[in-house]
Amino acid sequence: MAMLQSRLYQLEMARQAQLNVQHIQSLTESMVKDLRTNHGVSDPDSVIKGDLDGFILSFLSASLGKDEDDLREKIAIT
Repeated sequence: MAMLQSRLYQLEMARQAQLNVQHIQSLTESMVKDLRTNHGVSDPDSVIKGDLDGFILSFLSASLGKDEDDLREKIAIT
C-alpha cells in the first residue's frame, strides 16, 4: 500500500511540474495590445523603449477612417 501511495505521489508531482512549466511558458509569450484599434506587438521591450509608431498610426487610421499604409506614406514613417 505504501508503494502505491508513493507512486501516486510521484505522478502527482510530475503533473504539477508540467503544469508549472506550461504556466511559465505562457507568461513569457507577452504581447502589448491596444484594444481600441486591435494593434498588437509581440515585443513589449520595444514598446517600453518608445517604439510607438505602429500604435500611433493604427489610432490615427482608425480615427480618420483611412488605411494605415496611406498614412505611413503621407507622414513618411517607414
